[in-house]
Amino acid sequence: MNLNILHETAVAMVAPGKGLLAADESTGTIKKRFDKIGVENTEANRQIYRDLLFTTAGFEQHTSGVILYEETLFQKSLAGQPFPQLLASKGVIPGIKVDEGAKPLPAGGPDETVTEGLDGLRERLQKYKAAGARFAKWRAVISIGAHTPTHTAIHVNAHALARYAALCQEAGIVPIVEPEVLMDADNTVETCERVTEWILSAVFEELFVQRVALEGMILKPNMVVSGIKCPVQAGVAEVAERTIKVLKRHVPAAVPGIAFLSGGQSDLLATAHLDAMNKIGGVPWKLTFSYGRALQAAAQKAWSGKNVDAGRKAHLHRSKMNGLAALGQWSEALEKAA
Repeated sequence: MNLNILHETAVAMVAPGKGLLAADESTGTIKKRFDKIGVENTEANRQIYRDLLFTTAGFEQHTSGVILYEETLFQKSLAGQPFPQLLASKGVIPGIKVDEGAKPLPAGGPDETVTEGLDGLRERLQKYKAAGARFAKWRAVISIGAHTPTHTAIHVNAHALARYAALCQEAGIVPIVEPEVLMDADNTVETCERVTEWILSAVFEELFVQRVALEGMILKPNMVVSGIKCPVQAGVAEVAERTIKVLKRHVPAAVPGIAFLSGGQSDLLATAHLDAMNKIGGVPWKLTFSYGRALQAAAQKAWSGKNVDAGRKAHLHRSKMNGLAALGQWSEALEKAA
């Protein structure tokens, strides 16, 4: 492990005004997105769509890196250039999702899962690095319910995240550590805050035990928000304040940056929350985005399998808006002007 190289890559991933495009949807997940816009889920259409994203002129001004799915890592652009080479030529760092999905946890509570994919990961990381990947991502999913999360779910997911991170650093790849507290229940913002503190505390304890160098990783957490079914929704200012409070309590200053997931938030709300946090400021890490749907939904709808130019315009706009939010310079007036 060369910690200097890992640290340099991690810092570049959270460069001022830039964030990560999460284009790592599995074949099954992207089918759901394509179904909504009437596009058949074929490998060719997935290639066309991701080519649209990666060839958008100017998106690299607001995008430090792209998280790829394994299929995409080994695909070529429509012009015949391997996608990792295309991204690198624009100064965008290629990354790769390496987990194999969340599976039911036999010893946990209802709807609890553990993310699998550690078996054979050491060998797969070497293959991914040879293909051009410089960072990786592993997502752990924590659900909130009447009797969840359980200690079992918190422990096994924190342990797996740390094992993955250690293997990445051994391979010279920066790990994105993603513990996601889901927002799809009816819980209050206070409950989300408590559970987020719990999982972050457990994750950093495991990272310490497994000797993960914090300077060579990126954290990708959820924001502290109300469950989507909760009748009382926390406002933008409250979400920003609570999220920063939790992070200050549980994330060491050695971590170079925090790239938030959007977790099902609307495009504008995800941007507004990030902007509000950066306007508060006073934190030791860079705060930026690692959005999937919140960056892509508008582009997918505008494209709909036919209009490439419209898709690129929508992609560039959302990239620019989130780039401004990462600087604390976004306003809703900019959306209206566009």
